[in-house]
Amino acid sequence: MTTSTVEGYLVDILGHQNIPARVHIQGNKISKIERLQQPSDSFYILPGLVDSHVHIESSMLSPEQFARLAVIHGTVGTVSDPHEIANVLGRKGIEFMVESGNRVPMKFNFGVPSCVPSTPFETSGAVLDSGVVEEMLQDSRFKYLSEMMNFPGVLQEDEEVMLKIGAAQQNHKPIDGHAPGLRGNDLKKYVGAGISTEHECSTYEEALEKIRAGMTIQIREGSAARNFDALYPLIDQYPNQVMLCSDDRHPDDLMAGHINALLKKGLKYGLNFYHLLKAATINPVRHYGLDIGLLQEGDPADFILIDHPDTFNLESVFINGDLVFDGRDVLFEPESGEAPNVMNARKTTAADFKVPAQSSKVRVIHAQDHELYTTSSVESLPEKEGYLTGDPGRDILKVAVINRYHRQSPAVGFIKNFGFKHGALGTSIAHDSHNLMVVGTDDETISQLINQLIDQNGGLVATDGNTWQRLPLEIAGLMTHQTGQQVIDRYKKLSDLTRKMGCSLASPFMTLSFMALPVIPEMKITDKGLFDVGRFKPISLYA
Repeated sequence: MTTSTVEGYLVDILGHQNIPARVHIQGNKISKIERLQQPSDSFYILPGLVDSHVHIESSMLSPEQFARLAVIHGTVGTVSDPHEIANVLGRKGIEFMVESGNRVPMKFNFGVPSCVPSTPFETSGAVLDSGVVEEMLQDSRFKYLSEMMNFPGVLQEDEEVMLKIGAAQQNHKPIDGHAPGLRGNDLKKYVGAGISTEHECSTYEEALEKIRAGMTIQIREGSAARNFDALYPLIDQYPNQVMLCSDDRHPDDLMAGHINALLKKGLKYGLNFYHLLKAATINPVRHYGLDIGLLQEGDPADFILIDHPDTFNLESVFINGDLVFDGRDVLFEPESGEAPNVMNARKTTAADFKVPAQSSKVRVIHAQDHELYTTSSVESLPEKEGYLTGDPGRDILKVAVINRYHRQSPAVGFIKNFGFKHGALGTSIAHDSHNLMVVGTDDETISQLINQLIDQNGGLVATDGNTWQRLPLEIAGLMTHQTGQQVIDRYKKLSDLTRKMGCSLASPFMTLSFMALPVIPEMKITDKGLFDVGRFKPISLYA
């Protein structure tokens, strides 16, 4: 059994002090913490950071490749919801994530998805019913019941929903929440059902009400939704009821920073250093019962070294006593495993995307930059040969969802705020069921783009009508075995092209991917048509 020591200033988060210490490591555990008068090194020794809620799939990287990017920022573990791949491939997809994560040192902690599909108003590739969920929750590999998005089902005490919640409680596993905007008595009933976290708060007032109702708030800073600026005061006000998370993070953002970026940001805002660390380490480890060390004797030797709390520059990362990042290089290599996938969509023609002019007035979705929420309006659109067209001059484009699991006709609508005058962009990442999704200016280009997505078995595609850029995603149409840098390079070319097209959204592909999510207000579109989230029912395109 190998032994080693590390010296520096051990950060005692609960004691709000930094202790000169020598940490003794035996095997994969901390065997002893020895107080010193003066350490030989001036490093600060901290518990490794934990992302308390993330969909690995949204990085477009396999868990192995995700680990290589995240570890350079001091992340040693995640609380990961495999909801995205479960919607495409069911249990087979979840098992892929677990096996992929087990091939690298990072500690991935997967939950059991609670809502596959998230609603009956979209088509997914799999269904995880209460029997399957209960069986999986009995497996020690799964730490919690993933976000309960079907909050109407909780409020209405839907039988399937309550059976899943009951299974989590019987197996003593926490239940994650997902109830944007839920307040008042409905919130109390939701929390009373046993749901303990919320990562969808976008306002301080909503988060405060949910904390007072007994929830732990996960402050999210992802690629599309960024709520830290609105919620950060809660970290000092309620240090025991706050965690930090990314939820959905594209690889270029992950390369730039992870949970460490929130710590740095919080320090700039004057937050208490120890409260910030508590939100990034102790709170998620204890809430979910993770096998991640917290710098205590007998704990797994999971910790990081930084130069100083004021700068938070990472020097090295240890997981289970092994040095996995030395400040320059990641010291483990991923393996390329299988690439499970499904693509049964039929090829399209321009005629598939025509909208009959039954009325000139239609409902139009308004996408919002850095938000998953949408607004909507009723607009009059031009008519040509008996069909309605988009109006790029007023920034109204066509948006469509194409069922990837069955050969069906597209659902077509209209959307604002993508901003380009020519071309189209599309993706097989379309939360939560991950059908094919496209926004574009004309039917012919939209059809060509969808056919390209089908040919490459999913991924991202953009075209201005002349130039084409592509990022194939061979794993469920969501992820790839390519390296983080390879994905970043191809993603940058896609992003550069969308900007040249006139799109001003910071993350147009991620924003588009959430336009199919029928559990976040106000209006979305699935493969079955327009959906009013507030009334939780399908609505007509025509006003």
